Amino acid sequence: MANVDGNWNTVTKSPMGDQQATLSVQSNGDTFTGTFSGGLGTTDIKDGKVSGDTLTFTLDITVPMPMSLTVEATAEGDNLNGTVTAGAFGSFPITGTRA
Repeated sequence: MANVDGNWNTVTKSPMGDQQATLSVQSNGDTFTGTFSGGLGTTDIKDGKVSGDTLTFTLDITVPMPMSLTVEATAEGDNLNGTVTAGAFGSFPITGTRA
């Protein structure tokens, strides 16, 4: 199992431009808790799951409008690559590096 714990500096390529945020991960077996902090505020991770080196979780955001985002990202060493899905708005790439 990959070590996914720690802080990740992420960038999501969204329709509103590049959104930078810090993903904080504290795993416990096949689950994890943490926060997602960026220019739009800080939100707690919901339903954090770890499968091998892949993280899946949900974020509830309020800006620019209330919605839930679903994230799936794979850690390879100190790099993170994945997808953020924003319901009807589609999916956007997310990348990150370990802080």
